[in-house]
Amino acid sequence: MTATTAPAAVRRRLPGTPAWWPGAGAAAAALSLLIVTVLWAGNGGVSEVTGGDAITAIGRLTGLYASDLLLLQVLLMARIPLAERAFGQDRLARWHRWTGFTSFWLMVLHIVTITVGYAAGANPFTTLWDLVLTYPGMLLAAAGTVALVMVVVTSMRAARRRLRYESWHLQHLYAYLGVGLALPHQIWTGGDFTGTAWARAYWWTLYLAAAGAVLAYRIALPLIRNRRHRLTVSRVVAEGPGLTSVYLTGERLADLPVRAGQFFHWRFLDGPGWTRANPFSLSATPHGDALRITVKAAGDGSSRMAGLKPGTRVLFEGPYGKLTGESWAGEPIVLMACGIGITPLLSLLGELPYRDGEATLVYRARTDADLAFRDELEWFADRRGVRLAHLTGARARGASWLPGSLAGTGDAEALRQVAPRIAAARVYICGPEEWAAAAKAAALAAGARPDRVHTELFAW
Repeated sequence: MTATTAPAAVRRRLPGTPAWWPGAGAAAAALSLLIVTVLWAGNGGVSEVTGGDAITAIGRLTGLYASDLLLLQVLLMARIPLAERAFGQDRLARWHRWTGFTSFWLMVLHIVTITVGYAAGANPFTTLWDLVLTYPGMLLAAAGTVALVMVVVTSMRAARRRLRYESWHLQHLYAYLGVGLALPHQIWTGGDFTGTAWARAYWWTLYLAAAGAVLAYRIALPLIRNRRHRLTVSRVVAEGPGLTSVYLTGERLADLPVRAGQFFHWRFLDGPGWTRANPFSLSATPHGDALRITVKAAGDGSSRMAGLKPGTRVLFEGPYGKLTGESWAGEPIVLMACGIGITPLLSLLGELPYRDGEATLVYRARTDADLAFRDELEWFADRRGVRLAHLTGARARGASWLPGSLAGTGDAEALRQVAPRIAAARVYICGPEEWAAAAKAAALAAGARPDRVHTELFAW
């Protein structure tokens, strides 16, 4: 049993998420689009449509929608703590992606319709060239558009699979550059931005809110927390093939608002590559002045972990994620892990105050050698009555969470057999995206309530 795993349940007392926040957030997003439409209509948009210049009017409106959604996209990923607790990283990232693609295609439609409208029958390519070269701020806007195109292309699923996480993360930062470069042309030539006091107030408020959120929560708050807690590496332990645990110590870690099951973005100041952050979950319950993360070697950042030296300084951002016991109300718990997905679930085992025999851990791995933390899991089985179900073997064909040897049993039936109380349980699932989706479908088919099934995906 390691020092960082609590010998008894340690449920941290942290503020919960207000029940009204998710609904209020969605309503605010919808309201922003309504305000944009009203401002467009009040600035002659409707009369422009009825007056025969519908293409230009549509171009103005799509440009406004694209700008609004782009700024909402920045807010979605500004790491605002209340939004993180209310929605979780997975949901925010999904909305961020949808919003990003929607704003991009609206921006494309804006460029096309404005160009065609201004051309008025002339060559649209010549008109576009003239607009870029002669209108104030348009060269900067063109550069911003190129930056956003690069972000969108690298966000496509096929491209993400071919990129290392570190490369994808670096290129994604160009989204901020794209937003910033678009601002001058909107201020200098956009009548819908400057035409009325209401429009100026709305757009400046939204821009400043987006910029302020990024500065406050992605820069200032991490700087404050790093200065306060001063994390360093205390030791590094090999847990299995390609699997490394890093133990961290620091100051006043009891004040860090983190729950078991959450993750941080980490930078280890050990040489080249330290500027690129990598997301790793806690693999043990936050305990005293020590933390532990466990990392699977999968890229440049994660592969460096095995070579870290004690005393290496660490920078972090977070905590993030909603795979926590915040909403747990005493039900039986079923934890379903695949591969490195065991890490946040192991920390949950140490935090939740379940009764003896009330917790089941289903651990999926390719081989017995890939099963990590055997001693700790056996400790939980012996001391806290956790039921362990290790399922190993090559994956089954199709969308199944089971190994091939058990595929004939059926996903839901197999889950009922290894976790008989699944219908009454709160379920926590963590693993690769396709596996997690199949595991969630099996849990729901086995009778688990949708509001009691929580997932965290190892995807980006």
